[in-house]
Amino acid sequence: MDLTPPLCSSSSFIPKPIIINSTTLLHSHSTSLISLHPSKKRAAAAGIVAMAAPGSLHKSEDEWRAILSPRQFHILRQKGTEYPGTGVYDKFFGEGVYNCAGCGTPLYRSTTKFNSGCGWPAFYEGLPGAINRNPDADGIRVEITCAACGGHLGHVFKGEGFRTPTNERHCVNSISLKFLPADSY
Repeated sequence: MDLTPPLCSSSSFIPKPIIINSTTLLHSHSTSLISLHPSKKRAAAAGIVAMAAPGSLHKSEDEWRAILSPRQFHILRQKGTEYPGTGVYDKFFGEGVYNCAGCGTPLYRSTTKFNSGCGWPAFYEGLPGAINRNPDADGIRVEITCAACGGHLGHVFKGEGFRTPTNERHCVNSISLKFLPADSY
């Protein structure tokens, strides 16, 4: 089985599976389901998810320009922002997984998405190990990026009073995401 994503020719890429349930997982760049060995079912049931090491996918600026649209490049690589209310996933609530539009790494489960009314897709938590947090250049906000490729996703805000398990809002640019419907894996 070839685990290299279609947009990645880097030999340093490390595959990142996501757990669907306690007996099945889906590779982040495949639509093939893989049954877990009985010895691995306990780890899956505990919610352990294997992820790539931070920064495991490196490309030059020219390589990113070749595989991303100009808008994707501006947001993912140059830390741009979509206008509020313009993204395809703002009011979308399908069941599935949201992957990084740059490298395909699974970032969020649809079950963690909520309507915050902010004009961008909002999630209360990402998949374990999928998202890095860094102080923003403005010194106020916290930027969130894909742990695998470093692509800019948006910002995370705490303590806004949303009734979510984490009291956080991951405010994410739609163009930074690619949705994989549950019925496709």
